[in-house]
Amino acid sequence: MSAWSAAAGAFVGTLALTTALRAASELSLTRMDLPFLLGTVVTINRIRAKAIGYLMHFLNGQIFGFVYFAVFLAIDHSGWWLGALFGLAHGLFAGTALVNILLPLVHPRMGSPLTSAPDVALLEPPGFLMRNYGPGTPVVTVLAHVGFGAIVGGFTALPA
Repeated sequence: MSAWSAAAGAFVGTLALTTALRAASELSLTRMDLPFLLGTVVTINRIRAKAIGYLMHFLNGQIFGFVYFAVFLAIDHSGWWLGALFGLAHGLFAGTALVNILLPLVHPRMGSPLTSAPDVALLEPPGFLMRNYGPGTPVVTVLAHVGFGAIVGGFTALPA
């Protein structure tokens, strides 16, 4: 196990996760655009929001990859299946607490279930398991995170 393999796994895993979510959006399995959600935290310019959101998403991927790596080091074991298990927990956490509860609290342009029709357009709140963005969103999101975890775990298990 090495930090470099964790960083490489996190990059490839984030690339795969982002590609899977984008493909699911294009196939009408979900309306969720995670980079756009992240980017609109810092800007109202839609094009700039997507670019900044992709950067933030890849940075978050590195952070989560190193969290996985720290746990792998702590338990002195890693592998694709353990990473997939971490990805399952990560995906469930992201769909429930992180995006459903925490993001609407800190996102300046996201409505809530209690929001009335405002003067300024707001982003729709994701809802539990992000179901407000389509019924396929929970499955797509959790599977993409399982894939992310498997890739990070697999890369981390490679001999240094």
